[in-house]
Amino acid sequence: MQTTDDRDPRVLLNRRQFVRLAGGATLGLAALLSGCGGESGGGSSGSGSLAIHFLSVQQAGTGWPLVLQTITTDYAKTHPGVSFTVDYVAQTNIYQKVQLLAGQGALPLLYNSPPVDTLLQLQKNGQVLDLEAAFRQLGVLDQLVPAAVTIVKQLFNNQLLALPFELNIEGFWYNKSIFTRYGLQPPQTWDELVSLAGQLQQHGVQPFAASGIQGWPLTRLIGNYLFRKYGPEALLRVKNGQARLTDAGYVEAAQAVASLGKQGYFGKGVAELDYDPAEDLFLQGKAAIFYMGSWALRDFNNPARNKIGAEAVGYFPFPTVAGGSGTSDQAPMNAGQTTSVNQAKYNSAAGDWLAYVARHYGDVALAKEGAVTGFVVHQQPASVPALTRLVLNLIGQVKQPVLWFEALFSTKATTLSQQNAAPLVTGAMSPQDFMAAIQQALDQG
Repeated sequence: MQTTDDRDPRVLLNRRQFVRLAGGATLGLAALLSGCGGESGGGSSGSGSLAIHFLSVQQAGTGWPLVLQTITTDYAKTHPGVSFTVDYVAQTNIYQKVQLLAGQGALPLLYNSPPVDTLLQLQKNGQVLDLEAAFRQLGVLDQLVPAAVTIVKQLFNNQLLALPFELNIEGFWYNKSIFTRYGLQPPQTWDELVSLAGQLQQHGVQPFAASGIQGWPLTRLIGNYLFRKYGPEALLRVKNGQARLTDAGYVEAAQAVASLGKQGYFGKGVAELDYDPAEDLFLQGKAAIFYMGSWALRDFNNPARNKIGAEAVGYFPFPTVAGGSGTSDQAPMNAGQTTSVNQAKYNSAAGDWLAYVARHYGDVALAKEGAVTGFVVHQQPASVPALTRLVLNLIGQVKQPVLWFEALFSTKATTLSQQNAAPLVTGAMSPQDFMAAIQQALDQG
């Protein structure tokens, strides 16, 4: 049975979300902070205590908490009395914990954002800060990467209600050595991708590695097909009732992905394959192509995990669909597990700290954790792996980010989609039934 997974961007991409630098290259914190943005405005040294609590699905000393603690420690040198504490909650309990604390008026200043419906209710109750207005008032709105702002607004009804502590681009990673060996080129169209998969199979190479247990690596392909066919509004039209997943063109997307499975292009046992074994198929050279987000660079840049070598990993965007209105520069992206700010706990002291975080988060996260985030990078580490530089460049070239298949779905519809992905590609469920089940769940609210 499909459960909420730590790699579903609606909840947490967890340890894979942070792209670590190969070789552990870092900058000294003092040098790092001295070169980007200066002090936060509006506050004075010793202006009073500020206890920052972060309700997070990541533990202290890891991921976002580590970056925030590092920045806060430096900030406290000129702002005595400022402290940072992580209130860790297992991801399976985070949303219930947020709702419980919200009902008690006890939500901390920072908390991992719940699904959109819950967050909008918290906003009505005065427990969600309008970050666009706050950042503009603090003079740090320009510290956010535009693509990250667009993604978060798409998730939360065109409002900037969460901080993008992560920023990922998705697409097909491929084994350049295999492609060279057989004279293959990255495909530009879906038809070329299908043809290429057939050629790989004829050469005895499994075309794609994907986790059927997780489900979402397969449904990502359906969503991207729809974005290429109908453009960036494809799934917003479904949410708004302007289209249904059971419409012929939408079923076509499920059929296209099901056909890949029917041809055996995902290999044997895809339904029983979990995330790590699927990734290992690619990193051990047993599969030629791996659709995934850039959080996977942590493993790509890890020689102990990547047996084909980082230099053998290439990238190509999801190809275009014949007759479709979507283009390859409309890249699937996500901001991982977003974090919201409690308006009820927000004051001028918290604003000064938040402005300091905004000016330094991008640099510290990249240097300390190798993380590509939704905050502007002012000073890159001296040594950044080629694949990490590639991702930074790719993100910089995105003209319009798009979301993933289930991004705008209800929790029930999301669960059904991911549960049924493996039956879809193994032929146990028809494309029509697959889409009909999700649409029914959406209709039920």
